[in-house]
Amino acid sequence: MEILRAFRPGADLLGNGDIAERTGLSRATVSRLTQTLVESGFLEHDRRRRSYRLAAPVLSLSHAMRTGSPVLAAVGPLMRALAEKARINVGLAVPDREDMVYLESVRYNRKVALRNVAAGQRVPVELTSLGRAYLAVAPDADRRALLAKFREARRTGWSAMRQEIAAAMANVESLGYCSASWQPEVVALAAPLLLPGNLIYVLNVSVTTPASMTDTEKELRGPLLALRDEALTRLSALD
Repeated sequence: MEILRAFRPGADLLGNGDIAERTGLSRATVSRLTQTLVESGFLEHDRRRRSYRLAAPVLSLSHAMRTGSPVLAAVGPLMRALAEKARINVGLAVPDREDMVYLESVRYNRKVALRNVAAGQRVPVELTSLGRAYLAVAPDADRRALLAKFREARRTGWSAMRQEIAAAMANVESLGYCSASWQPEVVALAAPLLLPGNLIYVLNVSVTTPASMTDTEKELRGPLLALRDEALTRLSALD
């Protein structure tokens, strides 16, 4: 599984040495496991380049996950309805290590933007409203571990970022959401969904706009919190 995780957008073709460096596994272990993954159909071997790429069964697993998710089945229609009505982008994500992974992303850009977010895409926890909303409700041990990793990776400027994260967490506690703008002219708001079994999902809404963060928050916070409340109502009916 660590070998499969090593493949990301922009790293679609990896050799045994690349995989060993990314996973921390020995080259001998990587060589043995990549052969197993090729034989089982999850990797393709490019013999000319002596490298590997993900094979189609990996995609079929993601499709099975999305179509079989009761959360997506319940919340997806609400997200699409809001995106169409308010003409905004609406997303649902979950944490995975230092990233948030989109399970669904309904894009309705008011103007052409350079960003194009799709299901399965990763965004950094520490920079995004999605990630900061997650940190606000994450178990203490998980939050401390993540903050330690971010501090180590971002020694320059960490103090200012830590203050931004703390402010976002405080906003989630007091207002139910937080906001961030980590891409030019893209403002996003996010609110956590706490589900039974300690499952944490995060909803977000975003727009590409030259308007200020304050003005955009006033416009988007009502629709986001209404979506959160309706999603929780639907999800509670699944129990």
